[in-house]
Amino acid sequence: MQVSASLGGLFQPRSSFLGTGVFPDFLPREVEKIRDPHARELAKRIQRLPVQVSFSESSILSSCVKPLQRSESRPLVLLHGFDSSCLEWRYAYPLLESSGLETWALDILGWGFSDLEPLPSFSLTVAAKREHLYQFWRLYIKKPMILVGPSLGAAVAIDFAAHYPEAVSKFIFIGASVYAEGTGDLAKLPEPLLMLGKPLRYYANYLAYSGPPTLSFVDWTNIGRLHCLLPWWEDATVDFMASGGYKVSSQIEKVKKKALIIWGKEDRIINTNLALRLHRDLQDSILHQIPDCGHLPHVEKPGITAQTILKFVQSDLC
Repeated sequence: MQVSASLGGLFQPRSSFLGTGVFPDFLPREVEKIRDPHARELAKRIQRLPVQVSFSESSILSSCVKPLQRSESRPLVLLHGFDSSCLEWRYAYPLLESSGLETWALDILGWGFSDLEPLPSFSLTVAAKREHLYQFWRLYIKKPMILVGPSLGAAVAIDFAAHYPEAVSKFIFIGASVYAEGTGDLAKLPEPLLMLGKPLRYYANYLAYSGPPTLSFVDWTNIGRLHCLLPWWEDATVDFMASGGYKVSSQIEKVKKKALIIWGKEDRIINTNLALRLHRDLQDSILHQIPDCGHLPHVEKPGITAQTILKFVQSDLC
């Protein structure tokens, strides 16, 4: 993979990723206010693909970034964290794609930019998210994938593979949130209190990175909350929180696939001791810790993260 370094751990791909185009009309109009060029370009590539599931009479138009080219190798499928979107991958995606990997970035059902308007109420359970991911994989990806789960996306990946092991060849976990037991007492909160998550996103973003806020901080926060401006976001959030969330700690030791664990040494959201625990609990894993990095290495240190992923994918050891 050819990359060139710049200050702050950001890397610019030597590719034609940056270019011209228009934003999809299903994105909130506030996307025009985003200044980050990588976020803007990845947003222009977001598509909605129809996915039929058992709990909806009509297909769900499901948001994702498709690879420019398919390949014979295992596809790399990028999930995201809790209440986020594929725009988490705005820096690392072009690096991974330009290295020759068939790279997909998917929005987990209930978050991101999929069209949730046709869905019945109380349908965004863990089981629904799992079925939706499986049907997307069956329709479009069609071969065992290297499944990448940052933060709560790691729990999504483990839950998915426990039910559909044939769909996953390897795992990559980043700052994995896999030992928390569901949404806990948050599921019992009144709806107005759950909606405080919107202003608290600024505080969460502050905790997510290892250093003090920079000029990019407000823009990064606006990128992270862009999907919250869709009309069904509040209902989807309450729906998931009330469902109880993910409980996968008992499934971790059952994971038989090879795994790469990436963790920021300065993670202030998920205790770094849990990186060592996960490394012990997984039967066949590699742990790579990144210094001077917080909870989101693929955002804060995309070059190092992409290089680590590429080495794992290409290594005979994996």
